Amino acid sequence: MILVTGGTGTVGRELVGRLGAGWRVRVMARDPARVAGLVRVVGAAGRVEVVGGDYRDPRSLAAALEGVQTAFLVTTDVAGGDDERFLAAARGAGVRRVVKLSAAAVLDEQADDLITRWQRGMEDLLRVSGLEWTLLRPRAFVSNALAWAPSVRSARIVRALYGSSPHACVDPRDVAEVAARVLTQEGHAGCAYTLTGPEAVTAAGQTEQLGRLLGIRLRYEELSLDAARAAWAGRYPAPVVQALLQSAQRQRAGAKAGVTDTVGALTGRRAGSFAGWARDHLAAFTPGS
Repeated sequence: MILVTGGTGTVGRELVGRLGAGWRVRVMARDPARVAGLVRVVGAAGRVEVVGGDYRDPRSLAAALEGVQTAFLVTTDVAGGDDERFLAAARGAGVRRVVKLSAAAVLDEQADDLITRWQRGMEDLLRVSGLEWTLLRPRAFVSNALAWAPSVRSARIVRALYGSSPHACVDPRDVAEVAARVLTQEGHAGCAYTLTGPEAVTAAGQTEQLGRLLGIRLRYEELSLDAARAAWAGRYPAPVVQALLQSAQRQRAGAKAGVTDTVGALTGRRAGSFAGWARDHLAAFTPGS
């Protein structure tokens, strides 16, 4: 039995559809009805069990982990103890291996923001948990560009911070494909995999590629620091906003431009590009859609 947490997240949605029919799969979510709809969309209905579960509810964790051998762990609360609670419950349930979604920034000695410190701490917890472990460390997802969709549709404008800074962002479908292989194959215990796209691109370059695919001229507009801070403040608490600004500054300095071939080594094919992802998601950006 494989347990997938974070089933409504970007990678979780893609992962469920990639786990083969020969595997028993259970998806844990706070809102099972929402995940059940996603399971139907990816064609996994009937072979994937959806259960309610909350990291802060020991009984629900124990029920979700019953009979599980391998778990895919996604957590997002930088202020909470979700990883500690999950790992304790996993040990109690007899889980053998945990595959943890982390981030590439943990390897950057200059990265000392709140989010990266939290991610490093969660990795350390997993290493000393007594369970077999594997770490997946992706760069940011190319699908973050979906945040531009409303302004592209309404005004043909992309607004971003530090638009000339390169970033080897990765297609979340590639992360899900790697996760599926690591979860279902042996030989990955004790490994940490950094996952990137095939090249470093900039927001301005992504704007150009997206406009070419849409057949329209898109304008890139540089956000000021104050504008970026204000935009993020509407979605995140102040400490997380500060961490995101620090991360953007590191990207501006070139810290996120490095490319790995890990996706290719683990899947046997080249990592997907931003243009390839955008081509498959053009409907989200098409004016008038």
